[in-house]
Order: sequence, then structure tokens, then C-alpha cells
Amino acid sequence: MSDAFEVKICCMGAGYVGGPTMAVIAKMCPKVRVCVVDLNQKQIDAWNTDNLPIYEPGLLDVVKSSRGRNLFFSTDIDAEIIKADIIFISVNTPTKTQGIGAGRAANIKNCELCARKIAEVSTTDKIVVEKSTVPVRTAEAIRRVMKCNDKGLKFQVLSNPEFLAEGTAISDLTAPDRVLIGGSQTPEGLAAAEFLAAVYARWIPRERILTTNLWSSECSKLVANAFLAQRVSSINSISALCEATGADVSEISRAVGMDARIGQRFLSASVGFGGSCFQKDILNLVYLCETYGLTECADYWNQVILMNNYQKKRFSEKMVAKMFNTVTGKKVSILGYAFKADTGDVRETPSMFVVRDLFAEGAKIHVYDPQVTRDDMWSEMQYTCGISPANTPKLDENVITSENALAACEGSHAIAVLTEWDEFKTLDYEKIYASMSKPAFIFDGRNILDHDKLREIGFEVHAIGKPDPNVFDDL
Repeated sequence: MSDAFEVKICCMGAGYVGGPTMAVIAKMCPKVRVCVVDLNQKQIDAWNTDNLPIYEPGLLDVVKSSRGRNLFFSTDIDAEIIKADIIFISVNTPTKTQGIGAGRAANIKNCELCARKIAEVSTTDKIVVEKSTVPVRTAEAIRRVMKCNDKGLKFQVLSNPEFLAEGTAISDLTAPDRVLIGGSQTPEGLAAAEFLAAVYARWIPRERILTTNLWSSECSKLVANAFLAQRVSSINSISALCEATGADVSEISRAVGMDARIGQRFLSASVGFGGSCFQKDILNLVYLCETYGLTECADYWNQVILMNNYQKKRFSEKMVAKMFNTVTGKKVSILGYAFKADTGDVRETPSMFVVRDLFAEGAKIHVYDPQVTRDDMWSEMQYTCGISPANTPKLDENVITSENALAACEGSHAIAVLTEWDEFKTLDYEKIYASMSKPAFIFDGRNILDHDKLREIGFEVHAIGKPDPNVFDDL
């Protein structure tokens, strides 16, 4: 190399995956130059300040430790592609909304555009790494696009799926369970995989770096998320049974999870899963199975999605039923809008669907989340549900965002806890109860509150998978 950096990396896409992943690589590999590029000037500008465009615990410290030294953020995409030895493609691959496979297949348009740009501006051979979650065989499409370059350049395409979870992304990246690298099983492909593995090996033990063929790597990401989501839907299906029979889903989760063959992770019943990956990846898997004529396999995995939809709808319907079958004109407080704690991500968040349902019932909804902006709330609701203040009368005036939890709850008829933020566990519920209309309801969609204490205060409490003492008074 002509300068002090041993390897130069360019990442196309400055979002939830690209930004944190590249920040950690830069921190752990001081001799590797990392630049994250994006067309969105506002996004790049934010990465160059202390007001990062995404919230992730510990991320700012990681960025600040390397920014300006060997970590850079830029909109000069062409120049960074030319400099790079390795180019990561980490762009959005949303579920198609129209055309063939609409509602299930992933739209890989952005990946193809990146591949064409790389082929267009590159002046030397490159290793191109698929970081976005993509359908199986996308790497082959990328390879074919770049092979058509008229400069005689050679591109090795690798699959390196991310397995990080929002809220724990930094620890997931610094001490991952595994790093998966898929490549062509040719001497050139194996050499490219080894070159990338050597970057990760600067801080990750070699035994945790797995190499496979391209198709196994691409499929592994879909299957991993499908298995995790399946566990959530499985325990949520049991939560409905618990509410009907008087069993306690937390006790069942503990008993089942103590079986070493099953384990305790992802057995917490809730209002449902959200986020950018679970639903998209399962739908992708469903479409893949359908494409190959595996109808029964497709139906099996689609049921995970149907159960999740059922759980969200069931929660909304239970709120209305317990509040005397009407919430029209009633103030309902929503605590938490992000799809999980320790993130500001609202993609596919269960809160959105509950808010949509309650708005349709005529409720006056007050939302508080410590990390979600009103603009983010509306943009996701527009994208996913097709409703926004611009096209839905009274939405803006009947869905209010509050500055804090106490303001959101004051004078409310009911509270719904939909994100497991720690601050919701320690609120002054006696003060909140005193300000509320009576009877005062709490619907715990995450099972994080002390239900017995709340009932002592005077709340009528309903929780996921918990017996209702008004129904099962003999328990």
C-alpha cells in the first residue's frame, strides 16, 4: 500500500447496519481505513456530528474513538470506491410492494444499483461484500452485473450477513457469536474470503469465523431470523392459551426454558415482534419456498407472521373489550413506540398497529417514547399502514406525542406499555393513578411492571399471558 493503511474499506449505505458495523471495524482495526458513503447528505452530515442519525447504546463513543483517524463519512461515492480494496454493500432491501412477489419478495434494486456503480467507477480489482439481507442467489446477480465491465476488472463477491441486534449492536459486533463469510469455492473466491476473514481476525477468534459457499451464507441469515421469530410467535400463541385457562406464561417460559435443549432466550411473551428484519426475512423465506414449489414449507413459515399479526390485533381488541367495548373519545396513553428498548427504530413496531387500531376506534392517543420523533412515527405509519396526517382526517389532532411519560398519562383512561424501556418500570404510578379517569386501566404488553403493586394502588391490570384475577379468582 502507498500509505500507512494496510486495508481500505468502503461501505455503501450509512444506515442501521453499515454505520455501527464500520465504526466497530475502524475501532478494532486502527490500520484499516474505513469510509461509509451514502447519497443522503443529511445522513452523512449527522454521522459527522455528535448527534448521530441512529440511537444505539455505546455507538457515539465508538464513532468518536475513530472518526477523523481511520473512520470517515462521505457522499463522494466514486472516489471512495476507487480507493477501496473491499466494498461492503449495506443498503436497504425492503419487501416489494408491487409486481412479482409483492408482499413477500425482497426488492434488491438498491443492491444492483450499487453493483453497477462499482463496476462503472472502479479502476482496480475489488472484493465486494454483500452485507444487506438479500434473497438466496443475489450474489450471483451482483457478480454477473459486475462481470460485464468493459475494463477487464475482476470482482470477487462475498456474502457476510449481519447478525447484530439493535440495542446490543456494539457488543454483538465486538464479541460476536460468529462471523459468517460465504464465497465462491474457487481459488480466487477462497482467497477473497480469507482476505476478509483476516480483517475480522484482528479482534475475533478464528474459530468464530465461519466460511461457507455463497448460497449457504445467504440462506443462513434468513433461517436465523426465522428461527428467532418462530420462538416469539410460539410463546405468544401460548400466551393466548394462558389468558383463556388461567395459566401464567412467565411460569411456563421459565419451566420450558430450563430444558437445555430449548434454552431461555426469546421466550418472553409480548405484544409481538417488530423491527426491520424478522418479518422481512420470513416473507423472503416464504417467497423462496414458493418459488421452488415448496408450498407446505412456505405455509409453515408464513404462519409465524400470521401469529404475530394475530397477537398485535388481539392486544388492541382486548383493550377495547376491557374498556367497556368502547374507547371513543377516551384518552389512551401509549408508553413506548420503538419496536424494542434501547433503539429509536420504529420499523414494523407493534405500537404502530395498536395506535392505528385505537385511532380507528375513536380514541385520543398520547404517545411517549424517549427516542422516537414524531416525524419518524408518521413516516413509518405512512410507509407500512398507508396513513398519515396528510391523507387521514383528524389523525394529527387525535395522536399526540408527549414530552414525558407523566404528561402522556395525565387524565388518561388507560395506559398501554408497548416498549420495555427501563424508565417505565419506575414511574410514580401512584401519582399517575391519582390523575387518571376511573376505573384506570393498565395493559402491559411487555410484562415488565409489578402487577400486584399496581392493583394495590387501584389499577385494573391486564397483561400478556397472565391470568385475570377478575376471572380466575381461585388462583
